Amino acid sequence: MDDSLDRLYRSILAARSQDPARSRTSRLFRDGIEKMAKKVAEEAVEVGLDAVHMRRDAVIRESADLLYNLSVLWAECAITPKEVAAELQRREALYGIAEKLRKGARAQLKAANS
Repeated sequence: MDDSLDRLYRSILAARSQDPARSRTSRLFRDGIEKMAKKVAEEAVEVGLDAVHMRRDAVIRESADLLYNLSVLWAECAITPKEVAAELQRREALYGIAEKLRKGARAQLKAANS
């Protein structure tokens, strides 16, 4: 999936400067970070709702929409998919791939790395 996300991210960067009348991606950049964040939140809710109702195909489609909007947000924040992948690798080395850091553990880890 890394290759797909990298290609998506590169296409988002390329579309950034296109005419907003012709490019949805360019419109998101024009509309700003608030609109981007709203789109990420909307898509995440749609994924969750479709999952609750066990609509597998809809979860797949909405997940793709979520990854697109998240990638746009990353581009605006100058975050690359490789940086997110590196964070996943770091967590995997510490806790295993299926685990997410608890909120308190993040602060402890930051303090230990400072």
